[in-house]
Amino acid sequence: MGDFIGHVCPGLFLVLYGLYRAIVVSRAVIFNDSLLHPSHNPKNRGRWARLWQLAHIGWLKTVTGSLLIVYEINCIEGGLKFMSKGMPPKFMYPKEWQHLTMFTLLTLDGCVETVSKSVLRQRWVTLERGSTVLGVYVLLLLLVSHVKDSSGVELQVHSLLVLVVFLLMLVLTAELWAPEMFHLWMIETFLFLVMGSWLIQAGFILFRPVSGFPWEDDDISDIMFVTTFFCWHVMINALCLLGIYGISSFWHHCYSPSLRLMGSKEALYHDSSSGTFYRLLQDTEQQDKDDQALVPSKSSPTDRA
Repeated sequence: MGDFIGHVCPGLFLVLYGLYRAIVVSRAVIFNDSLLHPSHNPKNRGRWARLWQLAHIGWLKTVTGSLLIVYEINCIEGGLKFMSKGMPPKFMYPKEWQHLTMFTLLTLDGCVETVSKSVLRQRWVTLERGSTVLGVYVLLLLLVSHVKDSSGVELQVHSLLVLVVFLLMLVLTAELWAPEMFHLWMIETFLFLVMGSWLIQAGFILFRPVSGFPWEDDDISDIMFVTTFFCWHVMINALCLLGIYGISSFWHHCYSPSLRLMGSKEALYHDSSSGTFYRLLQDTEQQDKDDQALVPSKSSPTDRA
């Protein structure tokens, strides 16, 4: 899948996934909510609310990975063969098999997330995070060997991608011991955005240059500008993440003030399996309403006197 579509499609998926995570993490930070068990409006228990709680991201990973697998197999004329028929036999299409392994891991990660959220009686968060970490570990190993026969501009492009995946691996590994730390989730979201946007940029650099002329491997200026473009991607994605947080904060504080109270009630409810705090909060509110209703009746005889 070493072509323009093979870089742009996975990159577009990662960008959309990063934007979704940016919205989710921003909401969790604003409401001081749980990242793994976000609260929901107790009044919204209808069919659409149930549909929204399904593992839509898991389904998206599964469908995207499956489509990329089909595309990878159909890109090769004569089929994706494992070994040649000559003597001695040799392995064939090493990069394509690496691509196929990456997309298979993405599909399996989506299946694990879907089963954990929608099939199991109790969600297994450790299994979800473990499958994602395993996929990133394997992705890093494949990318390191993927650039063995690269040089010049292509080597620089993929080396920067390896750097992002390595940092993402460290963050995901740290999240196994600190799954509810907002800082790690923000960094993870930022790295997904950078990886996705850089994959899209790599498709244009390697296969469809904007100028219409291919980049030259023996020109040091082209190699230096690859790193410059990568730094621009880092800054743009950081500003995008900051903008999403700012817009989400402005929206929730100005247009949805009632959501903050709802989120705090749901947080109290999730802290206790029996819902004791939530029922206590309801009883307190009802008692306040009764006291307010009794105040005019007690003061009326004095007013008449």
